[in-house]
Amino acid sequence: MDAGERRLHPWSWLFVLQQQIQQLLLPLVAVLVFGSRGDDDSLPYHHWITAAVIVAVLASALAQYWSYRYRIGTDTLSIRSGIFERTRREIPFARIHNVVVHQNLLHRLFGVAELRLESAAGDKPEAQMRVLKLEQALELERLIRHRGSAAPGVMVQEPAADVLLTLPLPELVRQGLISNRAIVVLAAAVGAAYQLFPRRAMEDVITQQGRQMFGYASQLQLGTPTLVITGLMVVLLALVLLRVLSIGLAIVQYHGFRLTEADRRLTVERGLLTRLRSSVARRRIQAWTLREGALHRLFKRRQLRVDIAAGGAAEKDGRALKELAPLAPPDTCDGLLQQLLPQIQWPPSQWHAVSTRGWWRLCLPALLPVAILTAVLTHETGAPGLLPLLWLPWSALKAHRQVSRMGYSIDAQRVAVRGGWWNRWWRIAELDKLQALRLDRSPLDRAFGTATLTLDTAGAFGAPPLQLRLLEETRARELLDQLGAELARRKLRW
Repeated sequence: MDAGERRLHPWSWLFVLQQQIQQLLLPLVAVLVFGSRGDDDSLPYHHWITAAVIVAVLASALAQYWSYRYRIGTDTLSIRSGIFERTRREIPFARIHNVVVHQNLLHRLFGVAELRLESAAGDKPEAQMRVLKLEQALELERLIRHRGSAAPGVMVQEPAADVLLTLPLPELVRQGLISNRAIVVLAAAVGAAYQLFPRRAMEDVITQQGRQMFGYASQLQLGTPTLVITGLMVVLLALVLLRVLSIGLAIVQYHGFRLTEADRRLTVERGLLTRLRSSVARRRIQAWTLREGALHRLFKRRQLRVDIAAGGAAEKDGRALKELAPLAPPDTCDGLLQQLLPQIQWPPSQWHAVSTRGWWRLCLPALLPVAILTAVLTHETGAPGLLPLLWLPWSALKAHRQVSRMGYSIDAQRVAVRGGWWNRWWRIAELDKLQALRLDRSPLDRAFGTATLTLDTAGAFGAPPLQLRLLEETRARELLDQLGAELARRKLRW
């Protein structure tokens, strides 16, 4: 090993083993539980299969530890890995867009952390160093922040960080009440139970429990009003328990939340059990999104998210920095935008409305499923099957309100789009971050003389599209020419 090369932490193989076993947990449990059972005293073959898989995974984890080397250069990170097929990667610090320091309970017990370096391209991180001593991980993060200006092994003087936002306990309670994450956890638990146990066994358990409940209720000889009130109380209790669980999940996820800025780089730290620290340079942020649902408005809160030009895997596993303000008052969110984008006026002084002709087009997607559902229920139940038609007036009202709220604002520095009614959102992007422009016209657009102008940015995973919908065709073409000329001028300037 070269004098300048370093190994991962000596317990690194243990964490690789833990992750690989975690990925194979369900198949291994299925083999153990549902494998064929031997009639003799010999060890059943499915136990041998499980043991062989564990040994192979252990060997792979040890091989990864022994073959992994890294060297910290002045402005690059060099990584060597592999035994039979050897790989060497040179990663310039300037290419790294996002740095994630991840610590779960096991990491914190051993005083180590997983470091993840992400770039704008690809679905995989540029480097995933599992694991380093916590001090080494933070040192490497600081070196990357300063683009290798300090010599390897020398602690970089960390500039004073400005705390932009924290979430005290009352805000975490509000976040739990608004997000209602318990529904997602419950659905995942039910899905895992159906995967782990036979479907017939699950249905038998549900049927048996239901019969016991109804049998107990019939023994009490309760009247119909009492049964209805009892049922409503059970439903209400279930909703309360779900909300309490959602509050607990919010506390676990966002405990100790801190948004800080140092040297034009934003850092988010959060987590009670699993501690996550993610940082990104402000110039890497491609777009900004404000969200406000019905419950947000009830609590007078909003959410501020960002799109970062990082790989899609970073967005999927939840480690990318994307929530600058999971929950904050509207004035606080607007203040963050104005502070982090000082050259941009926010909120805009004027929003330009879109065409309201053919507003009913937005409720067309609901017609087909409602018609199918109504036909099926009517065939099975008769007149009560017409109840799904009550959704159509609501869908029409929502479509009309959405078109009334749609708007856009464009100036010399940024483009902003707003939409939604029941769940409202605002999207903001600097003109420098626009990648491409596209003008689309559907058959209905041609019938009503409208068009859709799409503005593409990098890193928009799961965010509302940056689209100017229902524009008058003439106005859409004017904006296309105007923004196209502006983008060409900026590229020539670069």
